[in-house]
Amino acid sequence: MSKAKEVLVVGGGLAGSEAAYYLAQRGIKTTLVEMKPKKFTPAHESGLFGELVCSNSLKSNDTYANACGLLKEEMRILGSLIIEAADATKVPAGAALAVDRTKFAEYITEKLKNCNNLTIVSEELTALPELEKDGDRYAIIATGPLTSEALSQDILKKTGNGLHFYDASAPIVSADSIDYTRAFTGDRYGKGTGDYINCPMDKEEYDTFVDALLAAERAELHEFEKGEIFEGCMPIEVMASRGRDTLRFGTLKPVGLFDEDGKRPYAVLQLRKETESGETYNLVGCQTNLKFPEQKRVFSLIPALKNAEYLRYGVIHRNTYIQSPDVLNRDFSFKNNRRLFFAGQITGVEGYVESAASGLLASIHIADEILERPTRVFDERTVCGALETHISTPCKDFQPMNANFGILAPLPVRIRDKKERYRALAERALETVKELARE
Repeated sequence: MSKAKEVLVVGGGLAGSEAAYYLAQRGIKTTLVEMKPKKFTPAHESGLFGELVCSNSLKSNDTYANACGLLKEEMRILGSLIIEAADATKVPAGAALAVDRTKFAEYITEKLKNCNNLTIVSEELTALPELEKDGDRYAIIATGPLTSEALSQDILKKTGNGLHFYDASAPIVSADSIDYTRAFTGDRYGKGTGDYINCPMDKEEYDTFVDALLAAERAELHEFEKGEIFEGCMPIEVMASRGRDTLRFGTLKPVGLFDEDGKRPYAVLQLRKETESGETYNLVGCQTNLKFPEQKRVFSLIPALKNAEYLRYGVIHRNTYIQSPDVLNRDFSFKNNRRLFFAGQITGVEGYVESAASGLLASIHIADEILERPTRVFDERTVCGALETHISTPCKDFQPMNANFGILAPLPVRIRDKKERYRALAERALETVKELARE
């Protein structure tokens, strides 16, 4: 290995933090450049690395029934800092892996600041770094969905047409302001340890809520935020506009939930802990772009939230991603210069875990090359490999992609039972990743 070889990682979000830590831990000289705290995006508030700007949930932790849960386990095997931080700062959330977002970011920040071979620089990068195609310098651009304007323009100039979509976050309320006489605790289908607070509605209450939601005044978007709405982060008012019962089959679905009398409500809003102490709760699935006073008025129509105190209102902002299949190889390197890599949501992977995974994968591929090890190939038997395929396969209508079992390679023998099929897919994926980790 050439001692002169080094890596520049731009962006201290999930993907950038993951990549920088992985590389530095393997003895590779790494510099992490993050514009915070000198400059913030419209969605960020703290100077910590790995700040979560939307939900505090990293989705399901079920390895054998959920593809995102499987992806987490693949990442644990590969040495993920982000999943390590999530496991260390988790809060009760049933089958989901939710975190205390402040402790989570503090954990990541502490790890990075005390990591050998890693230099942290606080400044804004306004253009892609100039890299010799056969030189000793590599770079990973992991500036996320809210890449600064100057750098965005340079990226778009050098990668072609860019795309963008809306992303939204849900309100957070204080625990002591919830009316527990109008709520009940429990996880869907009895799974988990009863961590969710369920706010039931009868038909009349549901209809009143939907009417108010549809009539409520929305916040005006800035010009830079205008674009297509991504299905995975659909504002609740937009979902409600698609049909009167849309929310009852989605965000407010009552299936698998029963009150103290054993009855299933007409509709249910679930609340999930934001912190381990349980002092604050997130309105699950209620991403919204309503004006702040309207959010309080509309959500207060739900009986259990009649007198709720809102500690943070929902917001909406723009997410940007590149046309990855046109410009990236499956290892996240730039087709015009394989010393330049991209990672995170800017590549078209969607979700916290998926973003971190792309940073981990990009750093693995760079490390293999710098350390002169055989190149490890992640194929569609793993979620990691399926995401690599997604960002590199030609597609006329490229859209952000969450982890799901549908993108994995099919089993050689068809298994009709879905639970058994998912378990078989997961077992195959984990064995494949373990073998790659051993290499």
